[in-house]
Amino acid sequence: MHYDGKSWKQEPLSTLWARAAFVAAVAFGVVAGPALFLDLSRGTVRALVTSGGGLAAAVFTLRVATVLFRFRGGDAPAQPSQPGRTRPDS
Repeated sequence: MHYDGKSWKQEPLSTLWARAAFVAAVAFGVVAGPALFLDLSRGTVRALVTSGGGLAAAVFTLRVATVLFRFRGGDAPAQPSQPGRTRPDS
């Protein structure tokens, strides 16, 4: 969600996925990045890349879950009980 100066607007899901993917990519880069620039053994490079991938997957999942739980529609208007009916007495 973001504030446009008058009210809070919900962002599209594509923005959620893009931001979660960006944060996951940064986490992967922080952990696995040294493997690109340092002269490390094969086992160390493999450990860094594997742990970076695991961390990226965990960060992505946590970010998506946090946003979805926070904005699961707690203050959204109730849906009509039957499709096509908008008034409770109809």
